[in-house]
Amino acid sequence: MKLYCDPISTTSRPVMLFLAEHDLPAELVRVEILAGETRSEAFAALNPNCAVPVLDHDGFVLTEGSAILKYLADLAGSKTYPAELRARARVNAAMDWFNTGLSKDLNGDYVYPRLLPEAALPPAMQAEVSRRGLERAQHWLSVLDRYMLGDGPYVCGAELSIADYLGAVYVGLSQAVAFDLTPWPKVAGWMDRMRARPAWDEVHAAFYGFAASRRELREAG
Repeated sequence: MKLYCDPISTTSRPVMLFLAEHDLPAELVRVEILAGETRSEAFAALNPNCAVPVLDHDGFVLTEGSAILKYLADLAGSKTYPAELRARARVNAAMDWFNTGLSKDLNGDYVYPRLLPEAALPPAMQAEVSRRGLERAQHWLSVLDRYMLGDGPYVCGAELSIADYLGAVYVGLSQAVAFDLTPWPKVAGWMDRMRARPAWDEVHAAFYGFAASRRELREAG
């Protein structure tokens, strides 16, 4: 089994984190986004979307990080993806929510233009997109804080799920631009729990180095 991934990729790291914490033999094949490797002819033949992660399990090729997490969790028989119908549906809903709501606004419209200014829109247009993204992201973070985390330590209640792997990496990206999570104390506490997981630092090491180099460039500019 091979996972094509890039540790600086926000969508790759949840899957890398899951694999690091589960007994599944998988070869990590690094595909460097910034070097243009996802746009190569060979990689496009594997995934026409030209994006990581991609799982190849004995010729069965699966794209999309959320789908890969679900597949691997079933393969491992992991409790992080419960078998009970309603519990599983709640995890699915949380993962969809992170993908289509919070990450789009917080990361797509606010964090990435700061982390990768060369990919940003023209300044006046980007300023308005970022303002609206931040406004919506603050709403999503309040929903996460008040309702999804509620009184539980994890997104879907008392037990860790693959929604936490996905969501924590997505929210954690904001720390690359020093985004302040203190207005959402339950979110901040949840992030502390996820960052304390044994494999977190190893999986994030390359990304932390990349984020630090980008921060130095911003400060120098």
